[in-house]
This record gives sequence, structure tokens and C-alpha cells, in this order.
Amino acid sequence: MKRLVIIGNGMVGQRLIEAVRARDTDHAWSVTVLAEEGRAAYDRVKLSAFFDGSSAEDLNLHTPDAGVDLRLGEPARKVDLQSRTVLTDSSAYPYDALVFATGSYPFVPPVEGKDLPGVFVYRTLDDLVAIREYAQGRTIGAVIGGGLLGLEAANAMRLLGLATHVVEFAPRLMPVQVDEAGGAMLRRYVEDLGVTVHTGTGTTALNAGEDGTVASLSLSNGALVKADMVIVAAGIRPRDDVARAAGLATGARGGILVDSRCETSEADVYAVGECAAVDGVCYGLVAPGYAQAEVVADRLMGGAATFPGADMSTKLKLLGVDVASFGDAHGTTEGCLDVTFTDPATRVYAKLVLSDDASTLLGGVLIGDASAYPTLRAGVGLALSAPPLALLAPAGAEVDPGAGLAALPGSAQVCSCNAVTKDAIVDAIHAQGCADVPALKACTRAGTSCGSCVPMLKQLLTLEGVAQSKALCEHFDHSRQELFDIVRVRGIRSFSALIGELGRGKGCDICKPAVASILASLNTGYVLEGEQASLQDTNDHFLANIQRNGTYSVVPRIPGGEITPEKLIVIGEVARDFNLYTKITGGQRIDMFGARVEQLPLIWKRLVDAGFESGHAYGKSLRTIKSCVGSTWCRYGVQDSVGLAVALELRYRGLRSPHKLKSAVSGCARECAEARSKDFGIIATDNGWNLYVGGNGGFRPRHADLFATDLTTEELVRTIDRFLIFYIRSADRLQRTAAWIESLDGGIEHLRDVIVHDSLGLCAELDAAMAGHVTNYADEWAATLDDPERLSRFVSFVNAPDAPDPSISFTVERGQPVPVPTDSGTRQPVLLGMPATSIGSPA
Repeated sequence: MKRLVIIGNGMVGQRLIEAVRARDTDHAWSVTVLAEEGRAAYDRVKLSAFFDGSSAEDLNLHTPDAGVDLRLGEPARKVDLQSRTVLTDSSAYPYDALVFATGSYPFVPPVEGKDLPGVFVYRTLDDLVAIREYAQGRTIGAVIGGGLLGLEAANAMRLLGLATHVVEFAPRLMPVQVDEAGGAMLRRYVEDLGVTVHTGTGTTALNAGEDGTVASLSLSNGALVKADMVIVAAGIRPRDDVARAAGLATGARGGILVDSRCETSEADVYAVGECAAVDGVCYGLVAPGYAQAEVVADRLMGGAATFPGADMSTKLKLLGVDVASFGDAHGTTEGCLDVTFTDPATRVYAKLVLSDDASTLLGGVLIGDASAYPTLRAGVGLALSAPPLALLAPAGAEVDPGAGLAALPGSAQVCSCNAVTKDAIVDAIHAQGCADVPALKACTRAGTSCGSCVPMLKQLLTLEGVAQSKALCEHFDHSRQELFDIVRVRGIRSFSALIGELGRGKGCDICKPAVASILASLNTGYVLEGEQASLQDTNDHFLANIQRNGTYSVVPRIPGGEITPEKLIVIGEVARDFNLYTKITGGQRIDMFGARVEQLPLIWKRLVDAGFESGHAYGKSLRTIKSCVGSTWCRYGVQDSVGLAVALELRYRGLRSPHKLKSAVSGCARECAEARSKDFGIIATDNGWNLYVGGNGGFRPRHADLFATDLTTEELVRTIDRFLIFYIRSADRLQRTAAWIESLDGGIEHLRDVIVHDSLGLCAELDAAMAGHVTNYADEWAATLDDPERLSRFVSFVNAPDAPDPSISFTVERGQPVPVPTDSGTRQPVLLGMPATSIGSPA
């Protein structure tokens, strides 16, 4: 039996083991793996999930194999090419073939203070454990490096409760992946999360405080950034020290030189992954490393595979922002053309790079909405399947059907990480009988690495005529509607109980909030009680809306827009005493912006004592019911629109739903309350009320449809009750009422049959469900104030509960406090007729 020794057990080393074992059916090779770390291979691509609650076991990639001798914590120290032996501190391992899979190490700039306590790198699970432990009691952190890893490290700091700075030497974030315009859009997203960004400047020194630990950074632009914890994420360097010492050829910029066979300057010695320099080029992504591992495995079995080149495309969600680049993202091809789409309102930026005749897709950049990435990446180098602007249309817009996956040739790669083509997927569907995404993953490996191609796998299954599951996500085989019914019927009261009975794994950012909404809509108690708290989105978690500078807005309920002078005075006093920005919204409420998290309970106390309650501006729930003044004051009004709006808002307050709900009541056909742009709107008639349903504003405005006419108040309320409960029970996750009605088989006519004519025999049940909601409603602000344990979550820093966030600062515009503009540019308020020198000056 021949002896294979692999140095390194990272992601690429593990892929090599699996590729060799899969091909070596005759057991011709024994495999020995020398691993430096004390733990087996884990997913470095998803390393930051550790700070979102994933454990080391969740990230584990290692599968025990009796044919593999895995030596953890036993790194190779020396390779003797003459005797064909690898030496560790304790043993010698002869080889017939040797593979270096040593990866890379973090680059730490040679600045003064780089070795101070409190300075970390972001590379291994052990690094992350040390970062988490050191962060206890710290308040401000800084990351050196604004690339992929730097932004992941910044997010980790945020999750640990630190005010965060990012320092990037290049003029923009992610300079390798995105262009200048994309970097500017990304910066807006990052700064809106409260992260302070410093670009175009380097770190000249790390300075110690009185206790000898790091306390600040000196920047090349003269600035001093305070930080009691620093993470260096300034890039990586290939780990080639053992190979270099053995006499193997290395690249001018490091890395073990290999040819297209991934073979080094010594016969039977190979290198794969980040340590390998293919024709002098090192690749820092996992996909090229996987391709190299497959090449070496094939060669060891006597094959003739060669490295096909690297797809450097990337798609990530950094700090909650979709970022993708593919192909010639920077437009370096001679004569190429750029087609760009920018929407500042939705913060979407997209660019396609085309050939000089605008016929071939060469590459692109996507920021904010990367839903088109899988199809676009697979189409690089191919003729355009549709006009460029059609390819860049945002998710949800109408697109030429020919622009999608169906137009791609069979040779197009669907999964670049594992080099799986469209033809291979189609073959797996028909020849191997793969009928769902998990089966395709198991059969082809597509979708098992970064996961960005999973939407394309679903599309291919549909295109090939395979009926698709409506499963909520990979952790549940049921749709949201099915889960709602199961939770209701079985009386399930927690996510863990539900996933234990019907799901698998630990859940994700799709199913957790969806189940939280289901539980809340079924009146299972306080929304932040016990396990419920960990399921909520940020806004629900703090019962307030987070704003761009990390502060929160407070929105008390003002039913129908009706408010007494005494309550107006209280709002004014609260806003004055806490220095909050105030604004009257289009929904006839008063928003107060700029509250720090530790101030929220103090503000709520003042409001609750004055008779206010939560306006649920933070939840997927009823927001407002707007009204005109109706017959009480208006000479055209025919019904009491204010009285009805107040009664309905108090009836439906706190009603949790798949998406936010808005309503309005107009006192006559003049429609001053704009009822037809709402999820449900009411317009008064001489004979009663007309009810409209399924309208919404937003990205795709839609007028509501007339549902019923001349209803009495009792009939109206009963109809709305049933409409809302049926929507909550049967709509998909994050589906607005307009899209829900359109998705119903039979549309609005079917809806009318169900809730007016009781065609499904559900009306009594729907009526009872709404009655239960009205009876069990409790104000979440008041419930929080009554419980000291619940109040304990409202601090900026867990380990310094009385300390305000030092990164939050304000300036004054038009007499009110607003967030300080970032150094990416200042706001330019428009004040017509005023000289430019006066624009933006404090009142």
C-alpha cells in the first residue's frame, strides 16, 4: 500500500481526503494527516457564525474515517525530500506522495504595539474564543482591514456589544471585490449600523494605556482612535515556511510554486489551497482550493486532470448586507463596457461589465440585492440572455423569462465552489432521481459550500418539472401556513419544541423569526419571554426601531391620529428632556428619534404613566389606522371616520402578522385618508362603509380592491376580523396582503367566498381567534417596565450597564438633534431660496 501524507487539515485538506477516499476504491493508498490545530477541519467560510450562536460542532467538517490517520495537534516541522519523510516533534512519517495543504497565516503590519495585550487576529476558532473572552468588560473595538474578513470581524465586535471602528488603507471597503461606487454603497450600509469607517488611511501605531493593554490607534492621517480591543484583519500570506526550508521552489510573493497539475518542483510533492502558487498566483478563496484538491486526487489515482483556473466570484452577507462580485468585476478587459443600476432609496447598486460589442457578460458587482448573482455568475463568458437592464432588475420586478436559468447552456457552472455544471444538475435530477435540494447536494456537492447557488438548484428542479416543496427553510419540511396550523392545533409554545418535533438542526434567520411571529400571533405570552427573546429580530428584541447611528425611535400609539392636548404636552416634554428628534409621520403618529437603548425604559415609563402604549412600529403587526376628520368636523363627511379608526386600531393593536399592516378610514368619497393604498381601507358612504383590501405602498405601490359595499359597522368589523386572521394563518413568510391575495387560487373571489360566504366553514373559528386576541392584548412596554429581569436587557454594554455608547453623537439641523454626518459625506438639506452658506446651519 502506498503512503500519502497530507500536511494540514483545513477546508481544502479535508476536501482532498474526501476526494482521495472516494476515488480509491481499491484501497491503494494509506492516508496520514498532520494537523496543527487540536481540532479537526471546520468551516472557516462560516467562522463568524460562532458569534451568532453556532458551536464548534456546528462548523465541523470532519467525518471519521477508519482509513485516515488524523494526527491532531501534531504539525509538520521538517520535510526531508531525499529520504521522503515528514518530521514532527515526536515522529517521522515516510511518504510516497506528499501534499502541502498548510493554508495561510494572518498578515500583521509591522507597527509599533502590534504585540500588546488586547490585539488579536481573526483566523481560527481558538482566535474567536480568545476574542469573545477578552471582550468582556470592553466598550470600544477597532478592526484593521476593511476587506471580507475585516467586515466579518467588525460584525463580531458589534455582536459582542462594542462600539466598532474599521480602518482600511484603500480608499474604499472591500477594494479587491467591489468598485468605487459599490464601495460607497457598502459604506452607507455599514455606517448605518453604527460602525465608524476610516478609509484611505493606515495604522501607524497601537498605543498602550496605563494598564499596559491596547488603548488606541494612531492613524496616518493624524487621527487618534480610542479602542480597548483591536482585531487585525489586514490580509493573509501563504504558509510556505516548511516547504521553503525543504528546498521547494516558491513564488516571488510567497507560496509554493506548482504547475497546472498542482505538482511542486519536486516529483510526487503537491500543494493545494492558499499555500499553493499556481504559475505564481495564490488564490485566497475556497473554490480554487477545492478544484486543486480534485486535481491532486485524480493524479494520485493515475488520472490526467489539470487545474482549470480559478473562479474568484464571491457572494456574502456582511453585516447583514448582500455583497457579490463575479468575473471581471473591475472592468480590466480592454474595451469593455459598464452598465450600472443605482437606487439610493433602496440602497441597491449593481454593475455589469460587458464586452466591447455589449454582447457578452464579463463580470459584475451587486450590493444590497444579490438575488441575481447565481444566474449572472453562471453566465460569465456567455452571450447575454436579455438586455442588460433586464438582467439587473431588482428582485420582484418583472423580468424577461429568457433572462433566467433556462437560457444558460448546459456547460455553465451552477456551483463554482465545486465546479458543478447545469448539465450535471439536470442529469442528477433525471438519471439519479434527485427530487429536492438536499438530494442534489448529496449527489453533486452543489450548494454544500457557500450556498449561494441553492436558489438555482430550486429553479432547475422547477424547470425540469419536479414539483417543489413549500418548505419554510431547510430546517422544516412544512410551509409557514402548515406550521401555523400545527402550532395552533398541538398547542406548541416554543421554537425548540417545534423543531424538536418537526424539524432538524438549530434553525436559521428564516425560520426563527417566522416561528416567533406565529407564536406571538397565537397569544403565547410576552414576546420576549424566555426562548422567544432569542428568536426576535433586532427591532422586536428591544421593542423599538433601530436607526442608522445605533439609536432607537420611540413611537407611542395615537389611535386614528386623535390626541388630547395633555398627551401632546407629555410627548413634547419627553422629547425635550431626552433631547429627541420629533417628526409627525404619514400615519398620523409622532416619532421620537435618537434614544439610546438604556434610555428606552425611562422614556416608556413617562409615556405609559401618561396613558400611552407601544405603537408597535418595530413589529410585523398593525402599525396605524389613519383617518380624516370625517363627519365630526368636515362639511363633506358622511360618517364618523375618526371614531371608527380609533375603535379599529384599539381592536387590532398588537396583532402579529406575516408582514406589517396599515389601514385608513376616509369619511367620504373624497378619500383624504388615502384608504385605497392600505392593506385594508375603509371609505364611508351614505349607507355605511365600503371595504377595500390588498393595497400597499412601497417599492411596488398597489391600489386596494373593493371587497364589500355599504356595510354596517358591525358587518365591517366582522369582515375585517376574518380577513386579518385568515391572512395571518395562510400567508407566506414576509408576504404582504397584496401578494397574498394574488397568490390565492381564485384570488379575491375565493377570499370573498371564505370570509363572507363561509365556503370553508372557518368563519366561526376566525371570529373566535380575533375575540381571543382582543381579550388577551397586553401592552409590551408596560409589561417590560413591570419586570426587573426584563429591564436588564436594555443596556448598551452588558458589562457596563450604566455606560452610554460613546460612538453616538449628534449635531443640530433646523433646531433638532440629528446623527452626525459620517466622513463619507455630509447631508445636503434642500432649503429653497436660501443662500448656500446657510444650508444646514443650526437654527
